[in-house]
Amino acid sequence: ARFPPPAVPRHSSSSSSAAAWDKLPEGSVYGTGSSPKSHAVKRVTTRSLSRKHAEGGKITVITAYDFPSARQVDTAGADVILVGDSAGMVVHGYDTTLPLTLDELLSHCRAVARGARRALCVGDLPFGTYESSVSRCVDASVRVLKEGVMDAVKIEGGNESKLELVRGVVSAGIAVMGHAGLTPQSISVLGGFRSLGRSAKEAEDVFDQALRLQDAGCFSLVLECIPSELAAAITQTLEIPTIGIGSGPATSGQVLVYHDMLGMLSHPHHESVTPAFAKR
Repeated sequence: ARFPPPAVPRHSSSSSSAAAWDKLPEGSVYGTGSSPKSHAVKRVTTRSLSRKHAEGGKITVITAYDFPSARQVDTAGADVILVGDSAGMVVHGYDTTLPLTLDELLSHCRAVARGARRALCVGDLPFGTYESSVSRCVDASVRVLKEGVMDAVKIEGGNESKLELVRGVVSAGIAVMGHAGLTPQSISVLGGFRSLGRSAKEAEDVFDQALRLQDAGCFSLVLECIPSELAAAITQTLEIPTIGIGSGPATSGQVLVYHDMLGMLSHPHHESVTPAFAKR
């Protein structure tokens, strides 16, 4: 069947004609965020996060691992909820983040997604689930968005192999939060949990990785356990927001583990894995 052409509004001026065909306001077609729950309230997105950073606002990131913690963090007004592989330590009781599986993480992601109505939700890629190839990294990232109902993923590290993975995931249409400095998934190489960037060579490497991660397409960058002067220099250089953890006050925002923030230190295991920079 043939359909008649759409009626053109009868306006005498070109400006009024253009206004009639103007695009709908941002968010009026698919809602205000990237996930199915985005229609309920105005959600934080990577774009709104970028605008807040450009306007000089501080960004708040807090981890959550289940429905009640996500609801609390979301209600408190955090910009980003990170479903971190730190769940392996503070929830599952492991000594490191390494044993956590992707299926375990996805269970946490789904619970958090049900509790978060406004914050941008980011899911970590657990150790051993993505490093071997770009295609495997993309597959894992797709699962985090499709099955975990997250808005973005976080990938640790900034060496050349990790940069290739970041570029591949971004090219697949998935937002990536980078992570430089102390990367807990690399403790086998680092020789344990320790501050990085104290020597000139380490500082140069961290700075270079930060620049390369931005160029690879990261929308933000976690800086963990590096000297505050180095974190400040990186923050002043990059266009994307930096999220500090144990890296001083000069970053664009801060991230804390939920259990550390609330001082859940009475259990011996929590006490043993609480970082020195967490206030007591």
